[in-house]
Amino acid sequence: MNQNMLIRLVIDLSMTVCMLVVMAYYITGNAIHELAGVILFLLFITHNIFNRRWYKTIFKGKHYVRRLLSIAVNLLFLASMTVVMISSVPISRDIFPFISTKNDMILLQIHVMTSYWGFIFMAVHIGMSWGTIINAVRKMTAITSTSRIRTTALRIIVVLIVIYGVQASFKRDMLNKLTIYNPFGWNFDESSLGFIIDHLSIVGIYISGTHYVLKFVRKREKPKVLKADTDLYQRVTK
Repeated sequence: MNQNMLIRLVIDLSMTVCMLVVMAYYITGNAIHELAGVILFLLFITHNIFNRRWYKTIFKGKHYVRRLLSIAVNLLFLASMTVVMISSVPISRDIFPFISTKNDMILLQIHVMTSYWGFIFMAVHIGMSWGTIINAVRKMTAITSTSRIRTTALRIIVVLIVIYGVQASFKRDMLNKLTIYNPFGWNFDESSLGFIIDHLSIVGIYISGTHYVLKFVRKREKPKVLKADTDLYQRVTK
């Protein structure tokens, strides 16, 4: 695995960790929440700098199903994260107290709602690159052979994660948090371990769901289109 890919993986993993930290507001407290938010913002900017060539390819080549989905998800992820960052400044109490609007309720609602959308789009975004991530991990661990037992075991684990993730989504009232209606579904007796397990399992739903949907789409794409997709990805990630 080349150094560029390793840096990308580290940045993406760090963004995921920071996203979980900023969402655990009533566990970490406001100061850590805002600090992690600033780090997340810097990582997000760095992520986009590393992938800046992708933006130049949006209007180039053929726009088949998989590529249209990728463009839509990436732009929605960018939009949600931008709104999260902009809305965070006026309601800041520790990092930018001199700009604070004393916790305006509308801004708080927008900030919380778009942060959950960003969380979902981040998971889908990871899912769209999951095949590449798995291949990179295989190279790092020198796993070159296939194993039916390993594949079956991993699929069972995925199913269990999805089942638990669906249950966690209802328990965490994710639907309401993704709408302007009652986005503050906090649990003040939050367990740190429970929070991490629940939210990682929710991430697992969208990663695995996106990955398998794209596998289904790929089977129905023409080989020459898939080759064009590979060529485009290689140009972007060089």
